[in-house]
Amino acid sequence: MNPTPAEQASPPGDLQPARRDWLRVLARARGTDLARLAQPVLQDFRFEPLRAPEAGLVMVRARIGNSGDRFNLGEATVARCVVRHRAADGSVVAGVGHVLGTDTAHAERVACLDALLQRPACHALVMRSVVQPLSDIDAQRCAAERAATETSRVRFYTLQPENA
Repeated sequence: MNPTPAEQASPPGDLQPARRDWLRVLARARGTDLARLAQPVLQDFRFEPLRAPEAGLVMVRARIGNSGDRFNLGEATVARCVVRHRAADGSVVAGVGHVLGTDTAHAERVACLDALLQRPACHALVMRSVVQPLSDIDAQRCAAERAATETSRVRFYTLQPENA
């Protein structure tokens, strides 16, 4: 069982699974929510762009029957950014941000937060102040969408069980 963002108080030894989770939460967040929560955290840090924020297209690929041959499904717009954060001790980490759409400011915020989340000194603060609230907002939004969908669900009962 994977730990929730709230359970990740400090970055684990193997960052890949935890990093995938926090990048998913940050990328799925609404731009306005991310900006509101990230601004107080990011204002105290400086970042250098390694790849300036830009929007472009990526080819979305799929598989026939989910396991067969690959085919090109279509194109999607994506904004991306890569930043570098240099700590006072001279250590350097790079943060990446990829989001669907053309909101380059969103991609830049994701990249900056990703860099901070890789720093043990900043990890708990960013998880508590940004990632966990965004995760909670996303869970509430998904629950509301499920509830709205449930009201229009059609159930077909074509087979009746036999009563002996």
